[in-house]
Amino acid sequence: MPLRVVISGASGGLGLALARHYLERGATLAAFARRGELLQALSAEFPGKVFCYALDVRDSPAVQHAASDFIARAGVPDIVIANAGVSVGTLTEHAQDIEAFQQVMDINVLGIVKTFQPFVTAMRAAQRGTLVGIASVAGFRGLPGASAYSASKAAAISYLESLRVELHGSGVRVVTICPGYIRTPMTAVNPYPMPFILDADDAAQRIARAIERQCAFAVIPWQMALVGRLLDCLPRWLYDSLFSRAPRKPRGPGKQKA
Repeated sequence: MPLRVVISGASGGLGLALARHYLERGATLAAFARRGELLQALSAEFPGKVFCYALDVRDSPAVQHAASDFIARAGVPDIVIANAGVSVGTLTEHAQDIEAFQQVMDINVLGIVKTFQPFVTAMRAAQRGTLVGIASVAGFRGLPGASAYSASKAAAISYLESLRVELHGSGVRVVTICPGYIRTPMTAVNPYPMPFILDADDAAQRIARAIERQCAFAVIPWQMALVGRLLDCLPRWLYDSLFSRAPRKPRGPGKQKA
């Protein structure tokens, strides 16, 4: 039976690559994104396979309505991927960045909660399904100039772990994916080297394999897991000294996957 998959932030970047990956393998897809015109283009590319929902993951009633509609029309999903996210440089000393902090936390953390929540009861009742949260290696340590993004991804990692334990034994799995750098509009503005960067299609294939293997926690690509472990081992005084001089993401409007 073809998979039923829900993906937020499906109109571009990694979300679009994931959507195409599953559609090319016969899945029926619920695509959530703000940019409805891009979702329609995806639907035209895969006629009869895509249910398009133009929404913002911060809008809980809209997400709940979309979830109910998809379940009624296609059934309980096998996989729900909370991929929508935003990245922007932030500095606490600037009062105008408070709004950016709010946006990043609302989308990157609460957006995952609001994407999952309408599906959990139905998936519990079916005793099956996988909830996938896209976090980031940026959540391993606090990155200078990206405090909102790092904090949001660290929070996402902890939230997903809590949810995994809460659902243990229910038949519903929770998978945490921590990508490194992926070549998308969100990373195009980064003014620094991005080691082990992956094309979005390559990242999507690796993520799909991790989901299929039911990995509780996966770092994509594996080399970034080694980088993460190394950073985690650095004493705070050495980390502070090294990264205080690191290049920083520009402040300004964030590139959003939602």
